[in-house]
Amino acid sequence: MYANGNQPIIVLREGTERSKDKEAQFNNIAAAKAVADAVRSTLGPKGMDKMLVNTIGDVVITNDGVTILKEIEVQHPAAKMVVEVAKTQDNECGDGTTTAVVIAGELLKQSEELIDAKIHPTVITSGFRMAADKAVEVLNEIAVDATKDEILKKVAVTSLTGKSVGEEHDALAEIIVKAAKAVAENGKVDTDNIRIEKKVGGVIGDTYLIEGVVIDKEPVHSRMPKKVENAKIALFAAPLEVKKTEFDAQIQITDPAAMSAFLQEEENTMKEMVEKIKEVGASVVLTSKGVDELVQHYLAKAGILGCRRLKQSDLEAVAKATGGNIVGSISEITKKDLGTAGLVEEKLVGEDGMIFITKCKNPKAMTIFIRGGTEHVMEEVERAVNDAVRTVGITLEDKKIVAGGGAPEIELCLRLSEFASSVGGREQLAIEKFAKAMEIIPWTLAENAGLDSIDSIIKLKNAHEKKNGKYYGLDLNTGEAVDMLKLNVIEPLRVKVQAINSAEEVANMILRIDDVIAARRSPPPAMPQGPGGPGGMPPGMM
Repeated sequence: MYANGNQPIIVLREGTERSKDKEAQFNNIAAAKAVADAVRSTLGPKGMDKMLVNTIGDVVITNDGVTILKEIEVQHPAAKMVVEVAKTQDNECGDGTTTAVVIAGELLKQSEELIDAKIHPTVITSGFRMAADKAVEVLNEIAVDATKDEILKKVAVTSLTGKSVGEEHDALAEIIVKAAKAVAENGKVDTDNIRIEKKVGGVIGDTYLIEGVVIDKEPVHSRMPKKVENAKIALFAAPLEVKKTEFDAQIQITDPAAMSAFLQEEENTMKEMVEKIKEVGASVVLTSKGVDELVQHYLAKAGILGCRRLKQSDLEAVAKATGGNIVGSISEITKKDLGTAGLVEEKLVGEDGMIFITKCKNPKAMTIFIRGGTEHVMEEVERAVNDAVRTVGITLEDKKIVAGGGAPEIELCLRLSEFASSVGGREQLAIEKFAKAMEIIPWTLAENAGLDSIDSIIKLKNAHEKKNGKYYGLDLNTGEAVDMLKLNVIEPLRVKVQAINSAEEVANMILRIDDVIAARRSPPPAMPQGPGGPGGMPPGMM
């Protein structure tokens, strides 16, 4: 930039990289498309898996979109925005992450032609917003009520299909539905109350539901009981030991008798702790802090089972399952604070002892205990179960589902094309591109299944143009258009709504960027060189 006297004015420091207008827009679009392409081959039940190896050699094998995008190190700022779409989708719905990212990438790809045709990004974003609002309206129109357990199970099976769970999706779906219904309160499902524990051993089919909580801990003393029936459980967020003072203090004892009295007093304090626990009638003690060896001895002597250093989340789960209260001080505990469980026992799982708290009355915390042959298998099953738990949870809350297999996307494609012609103006072009972008989901499903994508799209459109054809999706085994509700391929309404809204928002945000200014990182300062050479010392210095 130059002033009136042709004197240059320095606005950006040397080394700053800058791209403007079309160059900036197309760079950002290319980065976002690259992210979408990275996960596209994982979409659907016939999708492929990715093997991700980090810098220290840890391996993750998965086809879960959000896991892939979290593991890969994305550098480009526009690409990072698309990764955020997957994270938001995961937080809101637990599933549909790949769908959201693939739609976002396709929206940006379709917008390239509009930018080339000199249509302003503001017009494109306005059209996309109108199309997304209309899409949500159409989705609500074609949604089906879901109140029966059978439908919830079908939702879980659809979510699990294509994940690495072998032929066990039916058995896992039953477990997931039972757990979700158990923790539902006032029409809401807090899926954090469905805990997932896993131990290597057995096969995926050995996975089972525990109506209570499992803690990966062992009793603190070998002489404690291994099994307690009709247990009364005391929960502490406090140490069962003599606390040290808040400040550094030194006690000097010169008289041996005083030393003995001091130790006796400490022992009495610990004895009183155990007496208080016995007095309220507790037969199991769980704490998130430490337990002194002397307290362990007295607890074992009293026949009380105790565990220490539990995670706060474990303690809260036990409180929800047993109806107990977490107490901050031993002196404050009362009988009302105790939780109850029909059975608390230590079981050996593989080589490790674990505490199983079961037979709880109306437990509001459940545990799905996953088994599998290897750590990698179990981790992928855990991700699949997590997704299915969330989809069943939101279906229980919303009581609405849509057909799967690309059926809603083709219906949106047709309905938005009609809507575009009624809008008029330049926004019409953007709405038509939005409608075209919806085809990417059935197109990719067909592609990943080894089918002809063009033929598949034509068959679906023909089916949807007939009466009651709105539920027709792609049967990936035969390549035919089939009623997905009859084929039991269904998804929660919220997953589709969130995916379309998130994809539209990120596409609009990227399209509105017309200038990218990136400061180059400064190289680290060079080490000073002495007269004696690099890192050397001046002559005569020792």
